[in-house]
Amino acid sequence: MRQPIEHLSKAIGYVFNDLSLFENALTHRSAGSVNNERLEFLGDAILGFVIADELYQQFSSANEGQLSRLRAEVVKGEALALLARELDLGLYLTLGAGELRSGGQGRDSILADAMEAILAAIYLDGGYGAVRQVIHNLFQGKLKKLSLDAQKKDPKTRLQEHLQAHRHPLPEYCVANVAGEQHDQQFIVQCTVAELQLECEGSGSSRRRAEQDAAEKMLAQIFQREK
Repeated sequence: MRQPIEHLSKAIGYVFNDLSLFENALTHRSAGSVNNERLEFLGDAILGFVIADELYQQFSSANEGQLSRLRAEVVKGEALALLARELDLGLYLTLGAGELRSGGQGRDSILADAMEAILAAIYLDGGYGAVRQVIHNLFQGKLKKLSLDAQKKDPKTRLQEHLQAHRHPLPEYCVANVAGEQHDQQFIVQCTVAELQLECEGSGSSRRRAEQDAAEKMLAQIFQREK
């Protein structure tokens, strides 16, 4: 049975003037044509900006790449779904019959989308100051735990996490060429992110090293595009 949304409002720390915005944010597209997809789009942008601003202030010595990786860590789908579960958000969602039967109220993607939609609804209802305060309150624990040292991950991991955070498919790697003698081989690996229409090549003395080199180059391309 769906719980009264006022309980969720209290947990989030914001009281809506227009409850219809809140209802809209909690309505999945499976429930009808009036749903939270447009709010999700807006909320994603708002969250990304506020977290970027917070990180810029918190990590004054971090470079662009480090800040991008920190932001991706905070706003990735898994992190939003975890926050949604802490708020018991699934109890307040309006879903179509099919999604209810398949357990959609517990699915990461649905929970993460609803979190973004709620932030957009708060922005539309109360303005930027209101949504910034809510984001600060909800994410301050996560922000305090971040460190630049924790970002020292290999390029393949960083690329995968960045793409997942932006809901893009994972990259594909394939060996394009292997040259040299058995004891002194040089691998050429192609990395492709089809949805972004990006590809690059990496090289190394093993397939693993070539993949890491390709992933590093792909990250550079993506960050350049996102500027």
